[in-house]
Amino acid sequence: MPHHPLHGVRVLDVTTSIAGPYCAQILAALGADVIKVERPDTGDDGRAWGPPFWHGESTMFLSANAGKRSLALSLRDPRGRETLLRLADGADVFLQSLRPGLAGELGLGVDAVRARNPRLVYCSVGAYGRVGPLSREPGYDALMQAAGGLISITGEPGRPGVRVGSSLIDQGTGTWAALGVLAALLERERTGAGSVVDVSLYETALGYIGYHLAGYLADGTVPHGQGTRFPMVAPYQVFPTRDGALMIAGGNDRLFAALCEAVGMPELVGDPRFRTNPLRVEHRDELAELLEARLRSADSAEWHARLTAAGVPAAPVADVADVAHAPQTEALGFLQPLPHATIPDLRLPALPLSFDGERAVHRSAPPAVGEHTVEVLAEAGFNDDEIAALAAEGVINR
Repeated sequence: MPHHPLHGVRVLDVTTSIAGPYCAQILAALGADVIKVERPDTGDDGRAWGPPFWHGESTMFLSANAGKRSLALSLRDPRGRETLLRLADGADVFLQSLRPGLAGELGLGVDAVRARNPRLVYCSVGAYGRVGPLSREPGYDALMQAAGGLISITGEPGRPGVRVGSSLIDQGTGTWAALGVLAALLERERTGAGSVVDVSLYETALGYIGYHLAGYLADGTVPHGQGTRFPMVAPYQVFPTRDGALMIAGGNDRLFAALCEAVGMPELVGDPRFRTNPLRVEHRDELAELLEARLRSADSAEWHARLTAAGVPAAPVADVADVAHAPQTEALGFLQPLPHATIPDLRLPALPLSFDGERAVHRSAPPAVGEHTVEVLAEAGFNDDEIAALAAEGVINR
């Protein structure tokens, strides 16, 4: 039986792009009724992000908005804002990622909304955080990879830093937001009152460089791009093989010895340059050169099999196509088919989470703009005349 721990929880999702929508998608897959509030004309900014598009739909949007209902509502119009406040009166979670200060200007700030509904959990997804000299600045994933230090530590040695190839900060922030909301809902069970949750892209970026920050504070080390190498362990990097590349993680002395035995170089274990991990890190280039020469003598599949049999963690370097067709991906049931009005073969990544061996899945495909406007308003007590009037004035799109 599917696990829907948030069944009965209603979430107003007043967010765009990736971070906020990804948070709301997590909550929806966990059983919450998520109402996505979008502009009546263009909808979420993410709907236009592409290519690639899938039958006209942005794959970026599709990946962060499953399981929701769409309410097309103009927040520029006072009647639209009052409509949203009426919906908030009966909601459990208000999730917003409006530009810094805009929620307050629109009368949708935390004080105004929670004054009407003290049980409400109000979650703000920000850029640089709620306080500080940059708190009013906008931000996107790539900006925070730059400002938060990630770009400086990503890439090849001696070359300019690069952006991580996925929206890591956005999705990480969305995950933190979901965790905060869940904790606040749990606390509400004990106290009866809602609370305010704040997350930001910048704070997520800082969290992701945690051990690098600790290293700098310890001895002043400023890390830079190391390619695929893990800076604190050796050998721990991608090695070229005869037909491809293999990531190998010799994470401790035992694994290093097993690695040397598996590749037929047991003499490296007793080499004074490589006897401990700190020594191997110090002599990383020499060690890598020796291992690379050996690993180039056979194919990735052969080395992978030998290393795995020896208990040494290793993995071929896969691209996205490889991952999509990997037997492991299939076995996990990670790519979920979803019925969609215009995309007959829609499959989306489900949550990387299971309960009692059953994956947490999306309950419906991402919605069209305003697909559920009338339904949502009727549930909130709006009568036919009120809905018709709002539509006639362009406040809603139905």
